[in-house]
Amino acid sequence: MDLGLSGRKAIVTGASRGLGKAIATQLAAEGVDLAICARGEEALKETAEELRATGATVHTATLDISDDAAIEPFVADAVAQLGGLDLVVSNASVGTQKGPEQWETSFRADLLAFVRLCEAAIPRLSDSDSGAIVSIGTTSAFDTLPPTGPNSYGAAKAGVIHHAAALARTLAPQGIRVNTVSPGPVEFPGGTWERIKEGRTEFYEAIQKRIPMGHLGTPEDVARAVTFLGSPAASYITGTNLVVDGGFVSRVQF
Repeated sequence: MDLGLSGRKAIVTGASRGLGKAIATQLAAEGVDLAICARGEEALKETAEELRATGATVHTATLDISDDAAIEPFVADAVAQLGGLDLVVSNASVGTQKGPEQWETSFRADLLAFVRLCEAAIPRLSDSDSGAIVSIGTTSAFDTLPPTGPNSYGAAKAGVIHHAAALARTLAPQGIRVNTVSPGPVEFPGGTWERIKEGRTEFYEAIQKRIPMGHLGTPEDVARAVTFLGSPAASYITGTNLVVDGGFVSRVQF
């Protein structure tokens, strides 16, 4: 299937490792020109060099997506450097947090950052003939998995999914689609689930047994879903939450 992505322009946040890096890599393989950002300058530089080695056009910016003042200049510069904007992938996240500051941290870095990123990108996406936004959610947003209990990450991501769905209906008349991809447990070097596997082996194995496919997902599993939803091939899909979890969540989607 030709996804129609060759020559398109995309922003991917949190693209120096894990899901973000896999998404950027998949988009680059489809011929997309990229503007990527992350907090860590060295890892971002290494990712950009790897992508450019494949022939991709890549622009970078080192920034903290939770910094409101940094988002508009980043988007403006990305559009200027790329010569337009067709796709925004909101991937950056602080992940699971602990302690008294977790709620504010997750709110600013996961939910509010997504809101601000969309506000900055929408006027630019309106110039595209196939504008799209893909937010990264999580199954934790709609599955209160014991024994973790209440946590700011799941709550903030629930807000992300809701906001994306609301934007989808609002922006559809402008030709801008908005969708979410919600991964289940995903394992990669240096990631949360690798650390859980090493430090909380029994919990890791219990989660693995709950997954009907018998193993945790990979960043590439998620990246392929994001790439499809963000492409012109998905031109009649908006307001959806695509769950990529190997059957982990037992809810029925009607």
